Amino acid sequence: MPKSIFKFICLLFVVVMAGCAKRGSITGGTKDTIAPVLKASFPKNMSTNFNSKEIRLVFDEYVKLKNINKQLIISPPMKHQPDILPYNASKVITIKLKDTLQPNTTYSFNFGQSIEDNNEGNPYSQFKYVFSTGAYIDSLKLNVKIKDALEKKTDNFVSVMLYEIDEKFNDSTIYKESPRYITNTLDSLKAVTLENIKAGKYLLVALKDNGNNKFNPNVDKIGFQKEYITIPNDTVFEVELFKEKLPFKAIRPTLSTGSKLLMGYGGNPKDVKVTLKNGNEIIPNVITKFQKKDSLNIWFKPIKADSIRVSVQKDKYLSEYTVKLKKQKLDSLSFNPDFTSVLPLRERYALGTSVPLTKFDKSKISIRNKDSVAVDFTAEYVEFEQKLFLDFKKEELEKYKIQLLPGALTDFYDRENDTLVYKVTTKNTAAYGNLRVVLENVKRYPVIVELTDKDGKVKATAYAEDNPTIDFLAIEPEKYILRIIYDDNKNRVWDTGSFMEKRQSEEVIYFPKELDVRANWDVEQPFNVGAN
Repeated sequence: MPKSIFKFICLLFVVVMAGCAKRGSITGGTKDTIAPVLKASFPKNMSTNFNSKEIRLVFDEYVKLKNINKQLIISPPMKHQPDILPYNASKVITIKLKDTLQPNTTYSFNFGQSIEDNNEGNPYSQFKYVFSTGAYIDSLKLNVKIKDALEKKTDNFVSVMLYEIDEKFNDSTIYKESPRYITNTLDSLKAVTLENIKAGKYLLVALKDNGNNKFNPNVDKIGFQKEYITIPNDTVFEVELFKEKLPFKAIRPTLSTGSKLLMGYGGNPKDVKVTLKNGNEIIPNVITKFQKKDSLNIWFKPIKADSIRVSVQKDKYLSEYTVKLKKQKLDSLSFNPDFTSVLPLRERYALGTSVPLTKFDKSKISIRNKDSVAVDFTAEYVEFEQKLFLDFKKEELEKYKIQLLPGALTDFYDRENDTLVYKVTTKNTAAYGNLRVVLENVKRYPVIVELTDKDGKVKATAYAEDNPTIDFLAIEPEKYILRIIYDDNKNRVWDTGSFMEKRQSEEVIYFPKELDVRANWDVEQPFNVGAN
């Protein structure tokens, strides 16, 4: 055989063998996107005259339960939660009832997103198992929208409830009893439907609670309709959630340092009066806010005593304590400026003090610009905040030297400062933006106008008593959320509501879009309040 033919046959053999050895990739087929299907239920879904202690749900494939404790909504709520099995994948879910069922009542088990197939996690969304212990299924419903009374973002997992108005109902019922009907917004809904309701008169309540379906004003947000609702009703009701302002209450004070007590509180500490006594001797004291906590500092001069009596009073509240003393060091005097480099054009200079001041000497404080020219200023000390504010006209692209000579500040323990020098600069006005808000169709005055960031933190505020034009000058370039508050009691702050007083929160209106304020821009934004 010629060599050329032999080589050709060998090459052909190699190519054929390589082709035979070629492997294909295994794709596993099309991804399953189909939710499980309920094949049967025992007793049958929508049963009447129900008297079983166990429910079995049979599916066409293996399913598993996910977040069942959060997702499952049982209406009316049961005192004893049922056992739901198994905990692993199965084609059958078993519900073992442990409660005594109410007569002539329609029950609904809404599983939300808790049932999903075992392989791909496809949920059987909003599956409901419904039965009645009476002769028919109640079929009426009520539509409800949920929003926060102050914040733009609304909480998830808000319970929406109906309390039946009968001879047993009173205003304290929501603190002690579960509602007649309940549903939940779960982790995404802002509008819900209460279903399988019987005709009647009800109180509509929404709670962001701890899961016990009862109102605890210490921790829960609440929303309610002031007037009772009659079912059937085609109205879409809106409920606004708010956190009630609690009455002032002191928490037992403790010795923090040598002659300073730390006292926690609930409610509003404004105008609280604290009296300290050593025997019959009244000990002078100063009260300041402990930053970032609901606590107060109670400062007093060093005394020789084993303990002191503390009386806390506000309005009708009165509480008395005995606090043991021990020898400890006093707080040292130090200072902490709010601004260490750049002072914004619209801000006051602020100097925090570690110990409250009893006096300051303005003649020993000076502010000079980069040309060493004295700058006129005003000074204010806010004792509760432990801050000294210096206010002066700020020029752009300027450098300021703030100097406090010895004895300018005297603290609660009669100690004076050493020489303090701080330096700040200002930016060019072109680094800031200006925003003019023109309010339209305001229902009433006064209003509070606020700019917040996306997290709801207030960045700038103004108060309008009759003028619809509000200027926010030299504000930082960023995206703002704009809102107005109808300040009905004219106290210049937003006031929350009260369930027992049947009082809603002060009304808040949001501008529908973010406002993009850029450097060296002047923005004028009309705000048609009546259109919201």
